[in-house]
Amino acid sequence: MAKKVFCSIFAKIFRHPVLNLIVDIGNNSAKYYLFNGEQIVLHSRRSNGEYEILGEWDCTYGIDRAIVSSVTDIDAGLKSAFASLGCPVVWFSSETPQPLAIDYDTPHTLGSDRLAAAVGAWCEAPKRNMLVIDCGSAITTDFVDRNGHFRGGNIAPGIKMRLRALHDYTSRLPLVEKEGEIPAVGHDTETAIRSGVIRGICHEIDGYIDEFKEKYGDVLVFLTGGDEKTLTNCIKNRIFADKYLVAKGLNRILQDYHNE
Repeated sequence: MAKKVFCSIFAKIFRHPVLNLIVDIGNNSAKYYLFNGEQIVLHSRRSNGEYEILGEWDCTYGIDRAIVSSVTDIDAGLKSAFASLGCPVVWFSSETPQPLAIDYDTPHTLGSDRLAAAVGAWCEAPKRNMLVIDCGSAITTDFVDRNGHFRGGNIAPGIKMRLRALHDYTSRLPLVEKEGEIPAVGHDTETAIRSGVIRGICHEIDGYIDEFKEKYGDVLVFLTGGDEKTLTNCIKNRIFADKYLVAKGLNRILQDYHNE
């Protein structure tokens, strides 16, 4: 413990920038980021429950403050790891101050990653109607209007979940990996499944975009999440792909929180 404290103090003395630690915990893994201002200077993905990186980064670089977003329950191990750092921590939820008004009937059930991605998009392009599509374990499609109101959205199964469901709920369909050929017309069972899932999602997303553009006119579309690269090339509408959208949103929330 004494060594960790010494390392952290040493690191902070010999560098000038304020370093923000951003932790985004998903269903299957956790993403860690260090921000200097608006810039990501370091990032890493770890399995849930592996918290050693917190002490390593604090000892090497010195962490000034942190924010944690999690779609799972916060366990005692993570709280203990942050307690050993000694920096102020924001445990992000719908009650945390942030720039959007939440027009959601049950804000306490709103995924913190959905809200953080919406904040990240809003900071990139304020006062615009926007769809924020996060493609991870689940695919969330959320709408923020030009007045800064988070209006809500939809949740659907992600790529891996759909591939798994086709295998688990049939007797003969194989479990197909998402990596591989995605032809317009599947030429065997593997490509038929992969193309059906991935191209089907792209048509689904294009349908949402067309529907919202017809209703609201000019709508910006942001795409983020672990499967962002897989889907970008088969979506017909113009989109802005940014895999760091959640992290950027959390960083802005953390900055604003300490500037109040």
